[in-house]
Amino acid sequence: MAGALNMTGFKVEHLRFSSTAVREMKTLGDKFTNWPVVYTLNNATKIYVGETLNASARMNQHQASTEKADLTSLRVVVNETFNKSACLDLESFLIRLFAGEGRYQVLNRNEGVTDRDYYDRDEYRKTFQEVFEDLRSEGLFQRTIPQIENSDLFKFSPFKALNHDQATAVEDILEGLFSDIESGSSGTIVVQGDPGTGKTIVAIYMMKLLRDIQNSDPAEDYDSDSLFSDFFLEGHRELLQGFRIGLVVPQQSLRDSIRKVFKKTPLLAPAMVLSPFDLGAIEGKYDLLIVDESHRLNQRANQPSGPQNKKFREINEKLFGSDHLSYTQLDWIREKSTHQILLVDSAQSVRPADLPEAVLNSLINNSKLDARYYRLFSQMRVRGGADYVDYVRAVLSPAPPTPTSFGDYDLRFFDDIRIMSDQITLRESETQLARLVAGYAWEWKSRNNATAFDIEIDGSEFRWNQTQKDWINTAGSINEVGSIHTVQGYDLNYAGVIVGPDLRFDPVEQRLYIHRASYFDKKGKENNPKLGITYSDGDLLRYITNVYAVLMTRGILGTYVYVCDRPLREYLRGYLSEIK
Repeated sequence: MAGALNMTGFKVEHLRFSSTAVREMKTLGDKFTNWPVVYTLNNATKIYVGETLNASARMNQHQASTEKADLTSLRVVVNETFNKSACLDLESFLIRLFAGEGRYQVLNRNEGVTDRDYYDRDEYRKTFQEVFEDLRSEGLFQRTIPQIENSDLFKFSPFKALNHDQATAVEDILEGLFSDIESGSSGTIVVQGDPGTGKTIVAIYMMKLLRDIQNSDPAEDYDSDSLFSDFFLEGHRELLQGFRIGLVVPQQSLRDSIRKVFKKTPLLAPAMVLSPFDLGAIEGKYDLLIVDESHRLNQRANQPSGPQNKKFREINEKLFGSDHLSYTQLDWIREKSTHQILLVDSAQSVRPADLPEAVLNSLINNSKLDARYYRLFSQMRVRGGADYVDYVRAVLSPAPPTPTSFGDYDLRFFDDIRIMSDQITLRESETQLARLVAGYAWEWKSRNNATAFDIEIDGSEFRWNQTQKDWINTAGSINEVGSIHTVQGYDLNYAGVIVGPDLRFDPVEQRLYIHRASYFDKKGKENNPKLGITYSDGDLLRYITNVYAVLMTRGILGTYVYVCDRPLREYLRGYLSEIK
């Protein structure tokens, strides 16, 4: 055993994870038999992180586990000031970082840790950083905390510490789901939340939690202090035997990122993450489908490719016996599953092919009547808070708000596109994940001609994103401009938003309007002859302002804005420039 006292009072004790070493732990003092500690068990590919009041007894339990039989190294973090709350927090902190780096397969279950405050938490968090650095010096981590936290594996990890309203929603949803399963009932649950409230995290979290319950060992000792420990008691596991669960994600880029996370996570697999078209082609029915970004499900419309038009018709015929034009992908979800959990934000619909606003409103209202509606309020992304999200949406609405300041949130307004671009490059060197993004107000010329530039503003030239899959993390993306289809659902540290000439302002009538000829998203303005729908400028204004509201709520630390249309620039300056 080895361990050096750290300047902040913690030691990391090293032992082999063997029956002999575990037996000897009883002789090592009270810190191993009657004191709160955090520990790691690992081999070259797998790791388990835990906390306990009796390390010796807990290691004996782990020795009996077949899942941990091939683990070889034990590290115990000991601190004179540790208490249960601090240990739970450190355990959660390390699990998230191990899962986020992705070097090890994290064996922990998802029993639930909430983001709870406790006495002197800020001081303990300083110690946690040093524990991390100690473990990194020993090779358990290779990257720094900021590098890990900027990764998709971290951002979409199922090992999150849920905030209060996320945890409450998950608990209530599971109670209702298990009640429905037991009674043989079916039903639809709706979870509504603004950008940054963690809808995707809740979806992924529930997938992992349900799989953990489904595969739990009745003989294993469960921590009664864990948030969802009651769901691991007798009865719940039995209800989930043979239970088929899938996660439907309409957006390609986001879907691919989540599949990478599932590939690294025990009991989850990339094949569990489906597009609506994947779902329609799969045989059999799911017991539960969780649908992220449900507002991006499609109604019947001209799809991005000819084969998808054919598939839409074939899936309708397969599921319903006929190709009625009223069928939507939401109908597919309902037909292919007994239970549905739909995560939705109607203000993030950005194309006419998305589910109609009336359908979404009906979905939400019906779920409220059935007591199957949950609201996420806490803003987890933007440091400007929920007030900032509401403010941006109001600024882009017919009823603008009173100009407001958002404290330390770095909201800036630029008159020179080159200066804004340079500032984004500087933020990238400081924090990573700083990107230029824009409304779809320029033709995508470089798609077929790699030497062409797409966007020209006052002599400055830029290219659109050269890939639609995982663009944010692609080499060279700092030199490109991302569209709505590459960033919706993702976090940035800083977003440099270019408001193109598709959105304009009439200073006489004091209103926002769109310039249709400057909007180049073909599917974003295409009429729907199949359903006999012609989209007016007013309809497109809703989609285009939704696009810009989404873009302006990507930045965790800050949002920078440049506006092409001069009247709109002067109008927005009063809301988005520095306000005292």
